Amino acid sequence: MSELPFNEIWCGRVDADEAPGLATRLHQVITPLSEEPAGLALVGFCSDEGVRRNQGRTGAAEAPDRIRRLLVNLPWSPERPVYDAGNIRCEAQELEHAHQVLADRVTSLLDSGHLPFVLGGGHEVAYGSWLGLAQHLEAQGAVPRIGIINFDAHFDLRNDTQGCSSGTPFLQIANACERKGYPFRYCCLGVSEMSNTRALFQRAEQLGVSYRKDADMGINQLDETRAQLKQFMDGCDLLYLTIDLDVLPAWVAPGVSAPAARGVDLDVLEPLIEAVRASGKLRLADMAEYNPAFDIDQRTARVAARLFHCIVK
Repeated sequence: MSELPFNEIWCGRVDADEAPGLATRLHQVITPLSEEPAGLALVGFCSDEGVRRNQGRTGAAEAPDRIRRLLVNLPWSPERPVYDAGNIRCEAQELEHAHQVLADRVTSLLDSGHLPFVLGGGHEVAYGSWLGLAQHLEAQGAVPRIGIINFDAHFDLRNDTQGCSSGTPFLQIANACERKGYPFRYCCLGVSEMSNTRALFQRAEQLGVSYRKDADMGINQLDETRAQLKQFMDGCDLLYLTIDLDVLPAWVAPGVSAPAARGVDLDVLEPLIEAVRASGKLRLADMAEYNPAFDIDQRTARVAARLFHCIVK
């Protein structure tokens, strides 16, 4: 379970004077993990080993419980099951093992019919999340077209001699797809031209990545971006959504490993997330790169909570 006791994390405001059932908040409904009935299941991935290997600002390992504390007072239907499946902590130099532990946790949740939502941690979380979905599908004998939708300033397709880091997860996934004979379907929205080398743009082209630069994701280009996203989703059987909080402008999300000089605004990001949710294909989601050590007035944590609500409401 979490580093803090369950009841210390999941406690918050109670509106006792409101009509029963109309003022319920998440902390009043969430319970430790149970197999039935199926619902939303939160998992924490307490890791910044991938960020350290990627030469970024460490601190993301403390993020899952910090984000939970900003989720406690979210409005929530008392009829909607929601669970906390605890934390997975990545010890130093044990990232590969932690990936497999996370994958097994995600697989188990999917096998029980839950919608897993993983709270990172660095963006190395993405490989463990995807692997869990792949294991679940393999056990069913299925080879569907898994669409990965990543809102991120970075492709995270780096070729790294260390094997894996927060900059490598989608290349790791591409290589795993090649080994398994799976199609690699990857859409990266919010890419910063100043934060990705020519080698990364070239690799994205070679892998057939659907991407859009942050400079092309203003509010006036929302219809174009939405159309690109829809075309991508139409070619997929199910979706895995991952959000690196550094896709947001630095003044909106200062508490990340690599703050964005430009980024993508919430008034663009939220309608795109709503389109993913409305597709009916979402099977897995995660959020990465929140770094409490560099946050200001919990701005980034509050944005993370808002995006969580946008995905699951």
